[in-house]
Amino acid sequence: MMKNKQTALLAMAAVLGTCLPVSAPAQEKTEISLDQCQEMALEHNPYILNSRLDVMAAQARKREAVSEYFPKVSINALAFYAFDPVLEIGLTDIMGENDFTNNLNNMLEDLADQYGFNTQYSTLKQGITATVTAIQPIFSGGRIINGNKLAALGMEAARLRQEVQLRTTSEDIEKGYWQVVSLEEKMKTLDQLQGLVDTLYRDVNAAVQAGLATENDLLQVRLKQNELRSGKIRTKNGIRLAKMNLFNAIGLEYNPYSTIRNDSIPYIDDILLSDKLTDIAAPESYYRPEEEIAAAQAETRLLDLSVRSRQLEKKMAAGEAMPQIGIGASYGYGNIINKGQMNGAVFASVQIPLSDWGKTSRKMQQYDYQIQKAENEKDFLNAQLILQIRQLWMNLTASWEQLLVARESVETAKSSVHQLESYYKAGMSPLSDLLQAQSELQECSNGYIDQCIAYRTALQAYMNRAGGQTDGKTVPE
Repeated sequence: MMKNKQTALLAMAAVLGTCLPVSAPAQEKTEISLDQCQEMALEHNPYILNSRLDVMAAQARKREAVSEYFPKVSINALAFYAFDPVLEIGLTDIMGENDFTNNLNNMLEDLADQYGFNTQYSTLKQGITATVTAIQPIFSGGRIINGNKLAALGMEAARLRQEVQLRTTSEDIEKGYWQVVSLEEKMKTLDQLQGLVDTLYRDVNAAVQAGLATENDLLQVRLKQNELRSGKIRTKNGIRLAKMNLFNAIGLEYNPYSTIRNDSIPYIDDILLSDKLTDIAAPESYYRPEEEIAAAQAETRLLDLSVRSRQLEKKMAAGEAMPQIGIGASYGYGNIINKGQMNGAVFASVQIPLSDWGKTSRKMQQYDYQIQKAENEKDFLNAQLILQIRQLWMNLTASWEQLLVARESVETAKSSVHQLESYYKAGMSPLSDLLQAQSELQECSNGYIDQCIAYRTALQAYMNRAGGQTDGKTVPE
């Protein structure tokens, strides 16, 4: 009987085993560092890709400008057919209308009927011509030379704008990266507080069972537990949203849904950020003079290029009023007057504009004003750039000071929680004071994390301007 029961139980277990869903194997975790994010952004970020295309377009314009130095070669072909000859010449057309001409013309017409020739010459009824022409510019008022210089400035400006875009994108990627890290650190704080509150709940529950605490104390602890759970839900959702924003910026594919597994695309929670908060040295070790930093900025060089480009545009405008000299040669085949033959020619051309001097003079005045405007903008924006660098430094030092205050506040809050725990267990402090101290510890911890991120971001923003790398150490707990 016992053997039959065991057999039945085994059969039932086998049936249940076939009915129960088999859990999918856990997907491997993937770690990504800040440097890897920056490298991926170089390959996939659309703004960086577009800046590269701008540089390539500027290079193409430079090559286009160089081609102006070489002869312009063209092939021309013409074929025509007229319903009537374009040119008809008779005796009267040559000698005029008079009696002698008319008598002579009548005699020729009689002979024409007899000998079969035409008294009128007609041509240009149909024809064809094809030529190859090459024209070499000799002097064009400096427009070719200045045009090439202007194209070179355009290529340099495109590269400088690419440099600015690289720096801007790098700062955006870093902000997005540290935003995720900040939320993950806050999640760790919530986990630690939840552990404290769960321990407190067990202690209070035991005290209620022993009659040493009221049911209201237990309810307060439950409310605190629910508050932490709600905070963890919001923080977890915030981490996912921040990751989505970061991964979209660097072109990293991810799967946002846990219910839809894809072996080739990692689930978003399985992508971990390897870089953690670092405690950088005091900002004084990174200081550089503002004028030195400003002089090395791409924006400063762009302002210089703006003035130089206006000066070159003025020279090109002046070239429009100067003589244009060129030489050329052509060779081809022509069959227009009933005789096909090859022929060639060489020629020189000189064009001296006379009526555009007044117009060019007004245009030169316009460029003078634009040059002065560009110089004024350069002086003002250089001053603004120095101001911006000073602001970055002031933000960095203020962030460092706030970080030190936030760190001290965390230590104070921890001491307060430990002290109130001892007082509560000794019956010398109410439970509400302990819960309030734990809430203050959470706020101070979050504030310290925010200040670490703020200092890290401010330092990187300053170093991106000053040039250099941050060397960090692990943050002490």
